[in-house]
Amino acid sequence: MSGGGRAVIVPSFKSLSIGAWCMLLAASVAATEVATPPAVDYSALPPLGHLWRDTNPYRNLPEALPIGRSAFNQSCARCHGADAATNAAPAPDLRNLDRGCRRIADTALKARCMADNDAYFAKTVRDGKIIIGVVHMPPWGEVLAQELAWAIQAFIEVQARTTPIRPGVGK
Repeated sequence: MSGGGRAVIVPSFKSLSIGAWCMLLAASVAATEVATPPAVDYSALPPLGHLWRDTNPYRNLPEALPIGRSAFNQSCARCHGADAATNAAPAPDLRNLDRGCRRIADTALKARCMADNDAYFAKTVRDGKIIIGVVHMPPWGEVLAQELAWAIQAFIEVQARTTPIRPGVGK
């Protein structure tokens, strides 16, 4: 200890080499995660343009569901499970995203909750999830039209209402 009463911590060679291995592993993981656009015809949906909407315009739009399901199963199912039924998938169960909002009885408060949920969903889709340099979900903003993203979210929300979620699975 120095005269000021503070401990000086000097990293060991062993801890530095573990850190280097983690950085190499993170770099290799990042290199394997690539967002590939799904081959889905979404021309039946109202066009939205390039500026992302604040809320999901396709919520409760029946035409969005088969389009969202197809896009989800092509682009999201690898990590989030086929038809959004996570069960044994490595990524979070997306059917839980709006669970808190579904419980709200007040319509104005519920609408604000869903708008917050929409903002979180859109930001995550566009920017992906990168935590400590590891790509947990690649960014989709450059490869996925917002029409498909909102249709995917509409599909997930219907799955959340119709498919049972097993407790403790796909957190």
